[in-house]
Amino acid sequence: MLLSTLSLFATFATTFAGAVRGRGAAAITPGSLQQVSNWGTNPTKTGFYIYVPKKLATNPGIVVAIHYCTGSAQAYYNGSPYKTLSEQYGFVVIYPSSPHSGTCWDVSSKSSLSHNGGGDSNAIANMVQWTIKEYSADTSKVFVTGSSSGAMMTNVMAAAYPDLFKAGIAYSGVPAGCFVSQSGGVDAWNSSCANGQVKNSPAKWAQVVLDMYPNYNGTRPKMQIYHGSSDSTLLPNNYQETTKQWAGVFGYNYDKPESTKSNSPQNSYTTTVWGPMVSGIYAQGVGHTVPIRGADDMKFFGFAT
Repeated sequence: MLLSTLSLFATFATTFAGAVRGRGAAAITPGSLQQVSNWGTNPTKTGFYIYVPKKLATNPGIVVAIHYCTGSAQAYYNGSPYKTLSEQYGFVVIYPSSPHSGTCWDVSSKSSLSHNGGGDSNAIANMVQWTIKEYSADTSKVFVTGSSSGAMMTNVMAAAYPDLFKAGIAYSGVPAGCFVSQSGGVDAWNSSCANGQVKNSPAKWAQVVLDMYPNYNGTRPKMQIYHGSSDSTLLPNNYQETTKQWAGVFGYNYDKPESTKSNSPQNSYTTTVWGPMVSGIYAQGVGHTVPIRGADDMKFFGFAT
């Protein structure tokens, strides 16, 4: 009788513990944008919104989709294709929402430009960790993308949290660390960087990435960089500097790319590949920002062939 009672108690305890662990995910309604609360350490009070598809894959992938300045999680949810693609491929989408008054992301302070430094990037990384745990996500299918300020943060996330992401796609951003504030300001504007005046060698840009997570020796995400030739907000030279940065991280010869293809993936776009881990798409005549190419994103992330 005692053994039976103990066995029953152990079963109840295990079930209760499982219910507690899964309580956050269980409260999320699939098929609509939902805000997540009480999800863990949130050093900058960044908003956490999530889209879980009605057709959720077993051990799903995760796409972190980061909005632009003046935007929000809701705006990027409505204006980007990821919720629709989520239903097609079964991955979860995380839409962070900036806590700052202008709704740009902090890509300037040391806290955000450091691994586990306590900035916006740290908050987003913690969202990813929560989602991996709650949905038993496949850690080999965790990706990050964004537009404008979200593209800047995409490069920062790939630099400061290379252990989390397998790939990143930046639509019209700047190199990771380019917007650094010498005064340590949070969410500071850097005109020199925005105007394309900050120029470094691939090796120096790569060191900026390495310094965000010192002593990290693991794999790093493959990167794809989009930029328009007529971008007057983040000037076009930022395309060269960003692709230089990632080519430097992977040790590719920036001056001798593996291939350059005109009118790819569409007319007036040029695709350059420096190696298996770094490619760039330069959109002639396109301003700020380059439109999202969702189907191509899915191929780059490996959801589609």
